[in-house]
Amino acid sequence: MNLQRFRQSLKSERPPRGLGAPLRALWHEARGDWDGAHGIVQREGGKAAARVHAYLHRKEGDSENADYWYARAGEERPSGTLDKEWESLVQSFLDETLTAKTRRREGNAK
Repeated sequence: MNLQRFRQSLKSERPPRGLGAPLRALWHEARGDWDGAHGIVQREGGKAAARVHAYLHRKEGDSENADYWYARAGEERPSGTLDKEWESLVQSFLDETLTAKTRRREGNAK
């Protein structure tokens, strides 16, 4: 999946199958379901979930809480727009998913 197809999927009632928690959260947030997105990342551990958690609190306007989650993710708050941050996060997680799938295929081919 690429960014364009991810954006197109926002017209559907449900997120595409196979998305990891961070991408599912970003999908729900883009459809206006901040609480659903927050619930997804709140149940997850790791830097990716913390990174999305930070974005969500930044979007909410809670800078102090956002900065806590950026620190948990090992990153600083971006200076760009929220739209740019969302797009960057989605692209990053899509790239990671593609890389993981490629590695699995290469491993199975050996």
